[in-house]
Amino acid sequence: MDSKKNKGKGVFIISLLLTLIFIFWGVFFTDNLTKVTNLIYNGSIDYLGWVYLGATLFFVVFSIYLLFSKYGDIRLGKKTDRPDFNTASWLAMLFGAGMGIGIVYWSVAEPVTHYTSPPYGEPFTVDAANTAMKYTFFHWGLDPWAIYTVIGLALAFFQYNKKLPAAISSAFQPILGDRIYGPIGKTIDILSIFATVFGIATSLGLGAMQVTAGMHDIFGVPNELFVQLIVIAVATVLFITSINTGLEKGIQYLSNAAMILSFAIMLLILVVGPTMTIIKVFFNTTGIYISDFIHMSLRLRPFGEGEWIASWTLFYWAWWIAWAPFVGMFIARVSKGRTVREFVIGVLVVPTLGTCLWMSIFGGSALDIVQKTGNNDLAKNITENVSLSIFTFFDYLPLSSVLSILGFAVVAIYYITVADTATFVLGMLSEGGTLNPSNKIKMTWGVIQSALAAVLLLAGGLNVLQTASIAAALPFAIIMVIMCFSLLKGLKSEVEVQKGNKRSMHQS
Repeated sequence: MDSKKNKGKGVFIISLLLTLIFIFWGVFFTDNLTKVTNLIYNGSIDYLGWVYLGATLFFVVFSIYLLFSKYGDIRLGKKTDRPDFNTASWLAMLFGAGMGIGIVYWSVAEPVTHYTSPPYGEPFTVDAANTAMKYTFFHWGLDPWAIYTVIGLALAFFQYNKKLPAAISSAFQPILGDRIYGPIGKTIDILSIFATVFGIATSLGLGAMQVTAGMHDIFGVPNELFVQLIVIAVATVLFITSINTGLEKGIQYLSNAAMILSFAIMLLILVVGPTMTIIKVFFNTTGIYISDFIHMSLRLRPFGEGEWIASWTLFYWAWWIAWAPFVGMFIARVSKGRTVREFVIGVLVVPTLGTCLWMSIFGGSALDIVQKTGNNDLAKNITENVSLSIFTFFDYLPLSSVLSILGFAVVAIYYITVADTATFVLGMLSEGGTLNPSNKIKMTWGVIQSALAAVLLLAGGLNVLQTASIAAALPFAIIMVIMCFSLLKGLKSEVEVQKGNKRSMHQS
């Protein structure tokens, strides 16, 4: 017990020190940090992009295998355990943590950007519109959710079935044994905290820019740095208040509210927008997404420029992997009592369908306005200012004021939910894997995250930080592949234990 406690303290102190050193580097030597991170990032994409493609496809295949395998009936926890949260709240929480703020930010901007600059073929054509939707489904569909499935399931299984601490290192117990409590385990946990802090700080900075853009669009508030800093300060007070209400209240209520508002806004656009086009986009894109999935998954351009693939597909794969420790840890925390099969359906299948529907409604409507009705100004405005894209898009629909207010509320709630969730996870990771971290630790990380986002906004270092997070994703992609084999080994031993128990019962 003492070794676990000391491990927690050591991990917390080293992570905090490394974070402070990195902030110092980012603020006072921004150019140098930019140069170093760009060098590492470009090198990993240019020479090792195929690792991202191969690993991510493997995670999809592995997740589908688990869904249909003999391990599907294994329950996360004891056989008598039942889920702590109802299915609707569970889905709302994992969706909010996984990509809530991202789909609001990119659901209009990405399809329109692909339409104006497609991966192949002529821009501003019908083919470009179909390709744009296909790649949007691809980047936000099965692959990111498979990454979350693998890491979330591994963490949940070793926490609840093997009674190990809630730490990334625990997922390697079948391979490392008790060394998960030594230097190797500590290094894995420190790297995961480091990746989580910087990934979240980047998202909070980008989220503050979008909230400010929304306030500018609705209330005419100046869209400037000073207001962005005020947004971060107010959000910090709100999510720290929410932290103190606990997981069962704060995060659950916020996630449910975000999900209800998201459904409301989707239904409203479906009704007032181009309804038939949206339905056709959903069915048509689902078809071409499934039929072209393998080609897109392995697509590189060995005899040509691969700039588009590097800027979009490889960027996304690295970004999802960089986010995996944080999202996986949170999904594991809220998934006790579910079977492996329920877990895979809930984390892989349902969110993928929901995301594709969301993208069809937002992206399909935006492309309809640009492509069918020839409003190229919308495309121009969106590609010039992505933070404002969703509000610019609402201006072209009936009930635009209502949609803008709803959209702003969704962005603001997702923003606070992500900050809240991240603080909870950092508390778990830095207190030796406890499932209920103390308020003191959560508040400490909450303040550090917000301060980091504010300082980097001031120093103009957000993009640098994003690049740094993504550059760190490559080794973690390989770590996750090893994690799959470790999980398989753990599941196999669980089946053998259950068979042994059955035999003992029959004999007795």
